[in-house]
Amino acid sequence: MGILDRFEQSLDKLVNGAFAKAFKSELQPVEIAATLQQEMDERAAVVSRSRTLVPNEFTVSVSPEDAERLSTYADAVTGELASLVAEHAGEQRYTFLGPIVVRLRADPDLNTGMCRVASQTVHGPAASVPPAGRGAGGAAASGAGPTGRAPQRRSQRPAAGESVTKTTPAARVSGGTAVPARLLAAGTEIPLRGTTVLGRGTEQVDVRLEDPAVSRRHARITLAGQPIIEDLGSTNGTIVDGVRITRRALADGSVIRLGSTDITFRSP
Repeated sequence: MGILDRFEQSLDKLVNGAFAKAFKSELQPVEIAATLQQEMDERAAVVSRSRTLVPNEFTVSVSPEDAERLSTYADAVTGELASLVAEHAGEQRYTFLGPIVVRLRADPDLNTGMCRVASQTVHGPAASVPPAGRGAGGAAASGAGPTGRAPQRRSQRPAAGESVTKTTPAARVSGGTAVPARLLAAGTEIPLRGTTVLGRGTEQVDVRLEDPAVSRRHARITLAGQPIIEDLGSTNGTIVDGVRITRRALADGSVIRLGSTDITFRSP
């Protein structure tokens, strides 16, 4: 039995068959499920030979008529859809950077029987990958999905094949307590020193990102005074909070995108 068949069977059990009676329009839950799978496959980003990232938050837009029909069973539907997303990720060996969330919303621009999915990656704690072939009843709408392989900290130069590596940490002093400025990537904190170079290369790089869209020496973060990030002439550019930059000050919580990799800057 395939994922979509298990999804229909599980959902039918949850609502005791009443759901099918409520849906006399062309839109069926299994069509939403198939659209979610397609969205994941189209947005999948290969960052290494053993790691493919996909979005973890999905907003499903449906017509007002279908939204009204769905409202009675919204919790059951979004819960089963989140479970399907987790199971599909397990079979395809996809990785999430945060918990899986599926939301439903009414869109007056859509006709009855139509749906549209928008997705994004939102960092947060993630649980383990469900085993391939598991039934679709194990995750909630805001439930946990697969977790990324955490980058490792080492004091020496990274070896080929490691995803993210950071060298000796440095700390700022705030209120008498040493607090390091740091990066958050794939759920791991990476302390920063005075000057930190990020890139895909194995030489002259402090934080190594195994992302084919990242240049060998992509960007540099400097902590002297106001934290600054500079693009080092990368091919695909450096994005900070949605804006492509050449040089820009960083604030606590700034989201840096290098290639297809999102990194959050944190500072005291």
